[in-house]
Amino acid sequence: MNENHSFNCLDFERPVIALENQIKELKEVALENIDLGSEIKLLENKVQGLIESTYSSLAEWDRVQLSRHPCRPHTTNYIESIFGNFHELHGDRGFSDDRAIVGGIGHLNDRPVMVIGIEKGRKTKEKIVHNFGMPRPEGYRKALRLMRMASRFKIPIITFIDTPGAYPGIDAEERGQSQAIAENLEEMFKLDVPLIALVIGEGGSGGALALGISDIVLMQEYSIYSVISPESCASILWADPKRANDAAAALKLTSQKALDLKVVDGIIKEPPGGAHRDPELAAKLIKFELLSRLSSLEKLDRAKLKELRFQKFREMGKSTLI
Repeated sequence: MNENHSFNCLDFERPVIALENQIKELKEVALENIDLGSEIKLLENKVQGLIESTYSSLAEWDRVQLSRHPCRPHTTNYIESIFGNFHELHGDRGFSDDRAIVGGIGHLNDRPVMVIGIEKGRKTKEKIVHNFGMPRPEGYRKALRLMRMASRFKIPIITFIDTPGAYPGIDAEERGQSQAIAENLEEMFKLDVPLIALVIGEGGSGGALALGISDIVLMQEYSIYSVISPESCASILWADPKRANDAAAALKLTSQKALDLKVVDGIIKEPPGGAHRDPELAAKLIKFELLSRLSSLEKLDRAKLKELRFQKFREMGKSTLI
């Protein structure tokens, strides 16, 4: 478990944390040659059962909170854990380097890949540098530049999505926010290299979709993917952001709902209790899935790859009632 987790736990996690703290205290006492093995084992079994029961019955709003957990691994954490020899690339060659989007070339085992992801930042200064994971137009244009580079060199592209949405500031609108997102959507349909997108936390609105047009779209188990945040949705529908929990239930934003609706192609399991409890295992599970999916995509003809990608997104939203 992440050592900072006890100080950043969510309300529904508190009973689990309380038991784990008891186990920690007993283990410290046991260091004094006191046999507490049976008591510790009993509590460990209880914790395991409590984790299973708690996380198997989470409400949609609980899952939203879990996707935003302060200790949840971010894009840069996964880049460090999964990809070797990573070299970050900067700038959109037009305005500036938007640190909300991190990208570069690395190795997935022996395969060179282009990795592009949205980074929120952890501490206050980092969050400001990364604009809380809300890219500006130059961020999406940097991503577009890197994707085109990958296509020229026939390198697969892997994107990590974790954003509440694109930055809605006036300066972003002045520099063509909507156009930048639209250009990414158009270009990603044209790329003739394998694309895999992975939602690792929040997948919010067009800000997420701008990195999400891929051959394979995956979600971590406790991530969310939605056209709008629950708070914004509640503000629009009921003029009351406090009804975000009601909005979360209506938005069908969980990984299982997205899979059922065929918005995504698969769910990557997380360690019991969420990725933040065992980031190393979470990274291993992601790496295994990426290797498997990429191996399948690389067997396809380039023209077939683009055709299947286009048809997949064309099929979304078709009604069976017509």
